[in-house]
Amino acid sequence: MAGEFTIPENLNGGLFFFEGIRRTVCGINTFPVFEPRTGQQLMQCPCADAALVDLVIGQASTAQRAWAAKSPFERSKILLRAAELIRANLESIAKWEVKTNGKPLIEARLDIESSADTFSFYGGILPAQMKGQNSGRFAYTRREPFGVVGCIGAWNYPFQTCCWKVAPALAAGNAVIYKPSPFAPASPVLLAELLKAAGLPDGLFNVLQGEAATGELICTNQDIAKVSFTGSLPTGMKIQKACAEPKRIKPVTLELGGKSALIIFDDADMKTAVEAAMLANFLNQGEVCTNATRVFVQKSIFNEFQNLLLAEMERKLIVGDPLDERTTVGATINEQHLQKVCGYVNRAVQQGFYFKPALLTGLNDEMEIVREEVFGAVCLLLPFVSESEAIVRANKSDYGLAAGICTKSLSRAHRVAAELQAGTIYVNTYNDTEVHIPFGGYKNSGYGRENCVECLHSFTQLKSVYVNIGNEQNINANKEVIDIE
Repeated sequence: MAGEFTIPENLNGGLFFFEGIRRTVCGINTFPVFEPRTGQQLMQCPCADAALVDLVIGQASTAQRAWAAKSPFERSKILLRAAELIRANLESIAKWEVKTNGKPLIEARLDIESSADTFSFYGGILPAQMKGQNSGRFAYTRREPFGVVGCIGAWNYPFQTCCWKVAPALAAGNAVIYKPSPFAPASPVLLAELLKAAGLPDGLFNVLQGEAATGELICTNQDIAKVSFTGSLPTGMKIQKACAEPKRIKPVTLELGGKSALIIFDDADMKTAVEAAMLANFLNQGEVCTNATRVFVQKSIFNEFQNLLLAEMERKLIVGDPLDERTTVGATINEQHLQKVCGYVNRAVQQGFYFKPALLTGLNDEMEIVREEVFGAVCLLLPFVSESEAIVRANKSDYGLAAGICTKSLSRAHRVAAELQAGTIYVNTYNDTEVHIPFGGYKNSGYGRENCVECLHSFTQLKSVYVNIGNEQNINANKEVIDIE
């Protein structure tokens, strides 16, 4: 039954969610979680062990069978109610995002609104009608849920990443075991409470906290039929390997890192190009997997663009308390990541929880900072001469999550977009996100897609059914495929 929902002020002592309620489990390991904006300990987070993982997956498996038997319309009502509750509690959820992630409040609000849109989108998808059949025999396809799926989230968009995975998984009829990042464990617990209030039956969405060992237990459990992961390339490779062991091969969706490129051609509108570079580098303290830290600028406009970008950075980038409405650059997730970002910059300039955004020039494509994902507010300006040179250099990366183009030429935009090896291309903009548009990468940025109908399908298995309703056993009889995807 649907009920009321109130955002809790304190999550200590209840960071697990299973059997429909927040729970505390005694006698297991814990680890500290720090608030990025203050550097102070926010909470002690428990770490699910093998016995707890097995218990919760078993409960989810039981709950999933009844959930899958419900009609899409019944599931839709709950997802749409969840969207309403997210919007009704937007401000409170956004402030929890700031507490656990450090991003500016103005950006957190946009994330939560986008999360509500995700549930609205999947709640609004209805099954297609039967397309036809003949009098003697027919064939059709049906999409069936996997059963219990494991989802492992990221720390840079804790609530939104959770919604991107959970909404389509539930819409498809699955039960979900969700493990948040140990750096930002709170938001998925809020979503669990909210879904309970929206009427989601117990056992279908479960939150298990933990570090790498807990993630491995989820991936290798024989009752987990599919895994979806957002995070780094090294962890993604381990997850892919774990999902092929020991006895059951299971499909994996991997949304991994990036080292995207933004190409500024000499015919670009300068104001638009500068705005695109700002969006491509400084949202969320630069902690965005699609960020185009490699900004290739045509040589003839390089100096002009550099000066305009510097002026815009000085005007718009305000580092400070993320709960302050004036702040546009909040706190880095933790001290370890802060030191990592600083290390890249210091090594690049041969010198040496808040990091002042940086703009670097005088670089070459072989430098560490140009090749590796920094995941911080660092923009690199790289001059180029010709279109073909820019394409070759932009594609010279092991990653392929996103890329951008700034030009007034429609033909050039489409021509270059076709050549860039990336899953998302932005033209005269950057870091746009729509729930009905696929999101995912090429090469080492992973495979599979978040958002859109394709993501819903990725949480299903496709079954073909052939039916003979006549008397003849003729394998050459005409058959029409009925697609009810």
